[in-house]
Amino acid sequence: MKTSKKIGLYFGTFNPIHIGHLTIANYMTEYSDLDEVWMVVTPHNPHKKKSSLLDNNHRIAMVDIAIEEYPKLKSSKVEFDLPQPNYTVNTLAVLEEKYPEQNFCLIMGEDNLKSLHKWKNYEVILDRYSIYVYPRISSGAIETQFHNHPKIIKVPAPIMELSSTFIRKAIKDKKNIKPMLPENVWEYLDEMNFYR
Repeated sequence: MKTSKKIGLYFGTFNPIHIGHLTIANYMTEYSDLDEVWMVVTPHNPHKKKSSLLDNNHRIAMVDIAIEEYPKLKSSKVEFDLPQPNYTVNTLAVLEEKYPEQNFCLIMGEDNLKSLHKWKNYEVILDRYSIYVYPRISSGAIETQFHNHPKIIKVPAPIMELSSTFIRKAIKDKKNIKPMLPENVWEYLDEMNFYR
């Protein structure tokens, strides 16, 4: 009999994955009751022209090498096979069907919590899943309905104001941002000549 694990799902394009993502994911496994964090790589939406978004396989490869030394972190490409545009509520249903013994939760930044009421079927998500929220500096207010909500767990993770957009622009501008990426991710990007 498999024991149920509490798994936090951390969604992102991870274009590229950087130390901010890793810090948050690792903090969640060390300082909350989550057993694992799965980095769910969001696929390229075929209807969107996004030249700066690397191919799905490169982004999952970078996540895999970034988390090599973190046994509690896993990568997931579950969304790669789902029809686009895809919604989180659908991904959760697919994962539940595939891994019925696991207990899934969502991880999101405070900025996403502020727009949660606009998500497709957000009531269903809140009814069925816990949401672990990490602090972000962002404008706007959190909807009153989410204040002191039993399913919303605030985790006092370090505030990481580092974005993949910033990193892509810095690489394009030939800045040395090596400390902001896991070393093996930096080497991969450098070798592949990405974002230049």
